[in-house]
Amino acid sequence: MAVINFIINQIFREPAIFLGIISFVGLLIQKKSFSDLVKGTMKTIIGVVILTQGTTILVNSISPLSEAFNVLYKIDGAATMNPMGTDKFLSTYGSQIGLAMVLAFAINLIVARFTKLKNVFLTGHMLFWFPFVFTAVGVESGLKGAGLTAFSTILTAIYIIVTPALIKPFVKNVTGDDSFTLGHPTVGLSLISGYLGKLFGDKSKSTEDIKFPKQLDFLKEITITSSIVMFFVYIVVGLMIGADRVSVFGAEKSLVIFAIMQGVLFGAGLTVLLMGVRMMLSEIIPAFKGISDKVIPNAVPALDCPIIFPYAPNAVIIGFVVSMITSIITLVIVGKAGLFNYAVLPLTITCFFEIGTAAVIGNGTGGKRGAIIGSAVAGIIMIFLVGFSVPILKNTISEWILIFGGNDFSIWALISSGIGKIFGM
Repeated sequence: MAVINFIINQIFREPAIFLGIISFVGLLIQKKSFSDLVKGTMKTIIGVVILTQGTTILVNSISPLSEAFNVLYKIDGAATMNPMGTDKFLSTYGSQIGLAMVLAFAINLIVARFTKLKNVFLTGHMLFWFPFVFTAVGVESGLKGAGLTAFSTILTAIYIIVTPALIKPFVKNVTGDDSFTLGHPTVGLSLISGYLGKLFGDKSKSTEDIKFPKQLDFLKEITITSSIVMFFVYIVVGLMIGADRVSVFGAEKSLVIFAIMQGVLFGAGLTVLLMGVRMMLSEIIPAFKGISDKVIPNAVPALDCPIIFPYAPNAVIIGFVVSMITSIITLVIVGKAGLFNYAVLPLTITCFFEIGTAAVIGNGTGGKRGAIIGSAVAGIIMIFLVGFSVPILKNTISEWILIFGGNDFSIWALISSGIGKIFGM
């Protein structure tokens, strides 16, 4: 049990170490030299750490917006459903979550080895959070003991096997090859965006072909463009909440200075993230080929969503901005209609990562129009997904889903809840 706990808490929950081990095994199978083993493994780990730090910077740059929206719409952050809470839930059901994660990953490897579904889910932290959600749904459904573990294991295995396969053709549409697919809770929203792009878009007019006048040529640099966009987002939100309440941003700076610094922070985070993605890709894909050739023929790694950002960085920014606009409009309408009797917060993290990815997929199938339509619709759907999934988790992790939901976590909480009711008490 100690070994399993070590694997769960010290390896699977550390994406850099997990992918470093995968890289090491792949290079070892290819009988690379000691020098290549060290270089490939360390560069993979360092690349993931850089990516993770970039993600942290991005989250820090947009998190003040959530508090601003709470003030703007008079949302009480405590107006949820009095759940058990994430910390207590993890301490109570951590062993079931961890066991389900290990067993589901083992099933994934077996299925990849012996069937045509060759995707191997390598997004370590998501390998943990999906059984976390499924275990919560099982608890809400009245499941206990071995039944609870089996429920979470089976649903996690289905998710990590099926969803990367579903999104794989759309990823290929973007990248032009089968070297990887996505293992991330963006899949549901990305599929919606991809199909809408096919129906209403024009693939010949990509977001990356946006023409800028010579005087605005600097906007081709995604770091500069993203910084300017976030500057204006903060200025607009600051003006909306009023000068007397700008202190909600948690800074004593003037609105303009604060907006400049948050914009620059966002651009820096995106730059760091993309650097980490490129570094990791350059090592993990060739290393994974060793596993693919020798252990699981034709295996395809399912990786974290930022892996696709460099293929259409303009689309990522479009997805974030458009989904922020449509989701806020939806929040206002839903609030006035009284659809939910609890607080639904603006999901800035989901807008950037999940819907930013969805916009890349929409651009791949329908160009600029596909990216805009796909992310606009995804922003609306996101609010309803999180709103309807909160009651399902009202006694366990509803406060967690309010922050990180509106994506596959919510979709699969709804799906698994229906299944749980059949087998629960």
